[in-house]
Amino acid sequence: MISKIHLLLLLFSFLLSSCTGFIFQPTDIQYIDPEKNHIQYQDVYFKTENNIKLHGWFLPSRETKPKGTILFLHGNAQNITAHINSVFWLPYFGFNVFLFDYQGYGQSEGAPSLSGVQQDFHHALQWLVDNPTIDKNKIIVFGQSLGATISLYALSQSKYKDSIRGMVADSGFTSYRNIAQDFLNNSWLTWAFQWPLSYTISDDYPAINAIPQISPVPLLIIHSLDDRVIPYHHGVTLFKAAKEPKYFWTLKKIKHINIFSVKQNRIIFVEYLNAMLSNQFPIENN
Repeated sequence: MISKIHLLLLLFSFLLSSCTGFIFQPTDIQYIDPEKNHIQYQDVYFKTENNIKLHGWFLPSRETKPKGTILFLHGNAQNITAHINSVFWLPYFGFNVFLFDYQGYGQSEGAPSLSGVQQDFHHALQWLVDNPTIDKNKIIVFGQSLGATISLYALSQSKYKDSIRGMVADSGFTSYRNIAQDFLNNSWLTWAFQWPLSYTISDDYPAINAIPQISPVPLLIIHSLDDRVIPYHHGVTLFKAAKEPKYFWTLKKIKHINIFSVKQNRIIFVEYLNAMLSNQFPIENN
């Protein structure tokens, strides 16, 4: 018979794997085919310093003279073929969009890690800067959920930070350890283990420590009061730690990273982007 100690060890192993597994949930499934959906795109392949090949899509502006370029970092699950839903419409408003998959996601090689996704950001931004068709002085970084947390830290460390025209963090979290604790706190099965298990999660690359360094880059933080994945208090805490210029766009009755399901939010979002590019940020729209 299995002893109580063995059962406890099995339970602890299960809880630990659940805790760490929620950070990265990559797939290689194709959810949306841009060609079939009449989305103009170009496949992009670039390599990390460890010679790992990453894949992305470049969506060109539908206007002859683009307003700027959005570097988009997606959330922790699926891949760009699902997350393209968040940005496919931006070219119709005059923006180029570059979205890519982290290591281990979609067509990108390798396996995801906290240090790896930081490097992925830097190599993606480098690809944009090196692209002669892109105005490197009109780049805005836009991250959702995990992508927001990655980009807040990575941008604070980037040698190109001072040339970035804006940073948008939608539904981000303060640190990996903090969100792990929230994750564990949500279940009766893991509630009692939230403190010891959360400390098994690395506290490296915390957005909460990096966000003050984003300034003077204009910063827009977006979070919904009804977000059931990343609690609203993460957005509040990040905003309080940030320096000016900054603005907090609070959403209501919007699910996690589902902001653009309301088409009026697309119009408001573009107004914020335009304000960043014209040095008129922040503006109050809500």
